[in-house]
Amino acid sequence: MYPDSDLEMLMARYQQGDFAAATALIHRLSPQLHRFFVVQLASRGDADDLLQETWLRIHQVRHTYRAGEPVLAWVYAIARHIRVDHYRKACRTAGREEPLERMPEPAAAPPAGAEKDADLETILAHLPESQREVIEMLKVAGMSLEEVARATSSSVGSVKQKAHRAYERLRERLGGVGQGKGVFREG
Repeated sequence: MYPDSDLEMLMARYQQGDFAAATALIHRLSPQLHRFFVVQLASRGDADDLLQETWLRIHQVRHTYRAGEPVLAWVYAIARHIRVDHYRKACRTAGREEPLERMPEPAAAPPAGAEKDADLETILAHLPESQREVIEMLKVAGMSLEEVARATSSSVGSVKQKAHRAYERLRERLGGVGQGKGVFREG
């Protein structure tokens, strides 16, 4: 993870038109934003599109970032809104589309590290969306409780409750494997 001060400094420079700062932000935050979308969606293609749309939106609204505020919370709030907008649009579109004859898709070789991501996706797929989102932000993106609360427009207590319930579900699902160790330890 990157110190908040580094991200805040890059964001301030980006707001002043520094192309190198914008590029650095994109390189630093895109992998975790992409994981955020992949865990939430069934399609890597959709995740790619949403990542691009998120950076476009960030570029359009970069003037709204307030210096001294956590950059990750601000970015994840935008990403979350993009994901919700995508879901709503997909629901509207699906209701109006007629299915065409399905063509088999060619098998693609998974990219390096895809097995680890697929395992995480599989594990988290059984959680309700709100719990999955909180775990992704806390454990994968490394955000603080306060940052997750800001990004999800909820209270710290609500984030804690969702995380606790998610941990319980994951422990049940994993059959207590590694209890007290690893990624899904509370705290």
